[in-house]
Amino acid sequence: MLYFSCDYAEGCHPKVLEALSNTNMVSTPGYGEDEFCKAAKDKIRKYINCPQADIYFLVGGTQTNQVVIDSMLSNYDGVIAAETGHVAAHEAGAIEYSGHKVLTLPHHEGKIHADELSDYLNTFYADENHEHMVNPGMVYISYPTEYGTLYTKTELETISEICGKYSIPLFIDGARLAYGLAAAKDMTMADIAKYSDVFYIGGTKVGALFGEAVVFTKGNTPKHMITQIKQHGALLAKGRLLGVQFDALFTNDLYMEMGRNAVELANAIRADLHAKNYQLFMENPTNQIFVVMENKKLETLKNEVSYGFWEKYDDDHTVIRIATSWATTEAAVNELKKVLLHTN
Repeated sequence: MLYFSCDYAEGCHPKVLEALSNTNMVSTPGYGEDEFCKAAKDKIRKYINCPQADIYFLVGGTQTNQVVIDSMLSNYDGVIAAETGHVAAHEAGAIEYSGHKVLTLPHHEGKIHADELSDYLNTFYADENHEHMVNPGMVYISYPTEYGTLYTKTELETISEICGKYSIPLFIDGARLAYGLAAAKDMTMADIAKYSDVFYIGGTKVGALFGEAVVFTKGNTPKHMITQIKQHGALLAKGRLLGVQFDALFTNDLYMEMGRNAVELANAIRADLHAKNYQLFMENPTNQIFVVMENKKLETLKNEVSYGFWEKYDDDHTVIRIATSWATTEAAVNELKKVLLHTN
């Protein structure tokens, strides 16, 4: 069986595992107060050119999204997101569970448009009854989006300016950040830090055993952040496990090396799909590929390839996701190409 269903099917990069093994018997303080976490934070601050950044390590993406949103919003605030955004569609109501409505905007290949965001906020405050409505307290986007598409630097700058105009934070979900940056032509992690008020560096989907690094970029860390993280069940007692991993990820450009591997191999699969006249649901440059497949052909494909269901296309077709990752090999891609040849 070839596994292309997601980008977190394997454990962790061998260098991360080696770092965990080498430090296994070192005694440290708990809850992230250790030297490994401090070293990892210093490396991240230097990498993003943001010396004032305040950084916290959390255990997973859903906890991270919930903690960031809940800690930064008041109890009367909601969060604006694309209707396809992860917090709107694939968090099992975790944001609403913490008391914050997700306020959705139409998506355009996974992205929100700045003019529609501006219109939404203008309309809200022009409504004389807005005190009786859920206050838009934050804008959430992801990089890359749920459809693997990317915001340009100009788009991100414009959205950031709109957020600044209304004094609401811009939160960028970076669960797959390395894959987005590896595919981008005009974006760096320093740019992400510059235009966001808070973002996170995904580890779970990019070579870590688990964990995400939340970065507050504007001296805007919520009060009692450790307490709030713990209240949400997202504080790891053995916090050093997160610090060790992120220290390894930000040593010798390993994080971006893994991103480039996934994107290069995804591009090879895309080229093959085009050559074999498969229909792509939409084009994107990152590690997620969305293919429109006949349902009857999926019966054959599923015996050889683990893929992800995405959505129904019509009565006879389904959109599936093929995802590469830091662990994908050229040999696996070549085997996939053979399967696609006789499946089409």
